[in-house]
Amino acid sequence: MYQKTVVVPNRLGVHARPAALIVKKAALFACEITISTGVEEVNGKSIMGVMTLAAGQGTELLISASGEDEISAVDELCALVASGFGED
Repeated sequence: MYQKTVVVPNRLGVHARPAALIVKKAALFACEITISTGVEEVNGKSIMGVMTLAAGQGTELLISASGEDEISAVDELCALVASGFGED
């Protein structure tokens, strides 16, 4: 298992569009991906799961993956979140 923490930087947090971007990126990888706020943990490939995190600006997300491409999955998802999803 490989994991990293990233902080949500954009003002609107992980709303519908960023959640869709996360799931679309996660779907490119074969490994299992989970995203946690410390309170709740969800499947990173589930749009409903990611949206239920209600991760606002400043929320710390722990992105974990387990499988053959786990390192690239976590690194790319962390980079996506850190970019602010092209917002703000």
